[in-house]
Amino acid sequence: MTLKIYNTLTRKKEVFTPFEEGRVGIYVCGPTVYDHPHIGHAKSYVSFDVVIRYLRYLGYKVRYVQNITDVGHLTDNADEGEDKIEKRAKLEKVEPMELVEMYMRSYYEDMDALNNLRPDISPRATGHIPEQIDLIKKLIDKGFAYVANQSVYFDVSKFKDYGKLSGRRLEDQESGARVEVNPEKRHPADFALWKRAEPGHIMKWNSPWGVGFPGWHLECSVMSMKYLGETFDIHGGGIENVFPHHECEVAQSEAANELPFARYWMHNNMVTVDGQKMGKSLGNFVTLKDAFKKYSPLTIRFFILNTHYSSPIDYSDEALDAADKGIERLHNTIRNLRERLSSSEGTEGQDKWKTKLEKYGHDFEEAINEDFNTAEAMAVLFNLTKEVNTLLSSEEEISKGVLSEIDSFYRTYGGNVLGITPEKTVQYGRDEEDIKLKENLIKTLIDTRDELRASKNWELADKIRNRLSDLGIIVEDKKEKAAWRKK
Repeated sequence: MTLKIYNTLTRKKEVFTPFEEGRVGIYVCGPTVYDHPHIGHAKSYVSFDVVIRYLRYLGYKVRYVQNITDVGHLTDNADEGEDKIEKRAKLEKVEPMELVEMYMRSYYEDMDALNNLRPDISPRATGHIPEQIDLIKKLIDKGFAYVANQSVYFDVSKFKDYGKLSGRRLEDQESGARVEVNPEKRHPADFALWKRAEPGHIMKWNSPWGVGFPGWHLECSVMSMKYLGETFDIHGGGIENVFPHHECEVAQSEAANELPFARYWMHNNMVTVDGQKMGKSLGNFVTLKDAFKKYSPLTIRFFILNTHYSSPIDYSDEALDAADKGIERLHNTIRNLRERLSSSEGTEGQDKWKTKLEKYGHDFEEAINEDFNTAEAMAVLFNLTKEVNTLLSSEEEISKGVLSEIDSFYRTYGGNVLGITPEKTVQYGRDEEDIKLKENLIKTLIDTRDELRASKNWELADKIRNRLSDLGIIVEDKKEKAAWRKK
């Protein structure tokens, strides 16, 4: 089996072959940290977390770079408006870097809760101003950029491949489509590499062209190439960034170096609410911290992975409730499996289950190899879970060898690759001590029922079983002692 990735650049699925054998360099556009992350951020970074996990599972040495944008991202992507960081800092009456530190910590708290692996390198735009100035100088020297009133713009007419990522032709980009045309630009589609700082602007640096700050697009080119090289394997981000952000990255990077930039471009689709994009500008976003008050982080992760990364996903309480039930079923099965494992012995039946699990593993990998189809991979995991539940509820003795093989499968594919089955399974979204108390109460009722059955008090024994059934607990009578499981 070979891994295939849909490449936005070529508009087709391609077999993945790394630039350097055995190694993968991947850059994913990180957040602009001016507010708490929302569900839309979760979709992007959970999706790419599985990409990282699976590449490592395949044995690649992966360098994962995800930046932090802490300057230069304007409220209008067409080089106009206020800097998002500076605007929010004024509202909250704090220093811009104070705001950045606060929301950057919030971002990592939420990503950790979602069980996302930390990037290997998390560069900040403000930490790479000298490199950005150097790239601008290079572009000016090569004739791809020009200075206008202490700002510097990239001349899109000089780069013949401008539009190759998004499919937009330069002649189709009408002037004034979104904002009033900037008279400093030679062409309306020219984009800022460096912006002159107006009076009162807080975040600014000295440059050969005057006091100012870098353009948003420039930052990602500089940071990706610094840590991954002028040509690297995968560049990821949200589909809304294909144009202008990623298109501009391609233009300035390839113009400067005369080499291909990113070889594979991957774009995750967005989260919608009633069919409309979730976003801060639309006021329909749900922060992760608010979502975590109602649902566990792993429920959110489960919800996201049930849809292909390139497809939109509609957020609703009904969808999250369904995800909550789904991950609870999965965790209950794994918990029951591990409880049996702790008291089992022997290796009988191991070969038979090894063959079964090899087939499930093949199906799982086949799904992920098809452009990271996590929805299909999750279906494989749940097909296995049905079979495991049947095994656990049967009267037959189950050997330690069989249970260990199954547990290893869950740890590898559910844990290491999908990140939805942690080392210690609990019913997420509830307090662990409360879970133990409930389980002890159920066991006490089961023991009491066993005593009632031994004394032939069938009526009261049946009453307990029926009440437990109403609460979602199935009692299974066995030869020596009754067992129970959740519906």
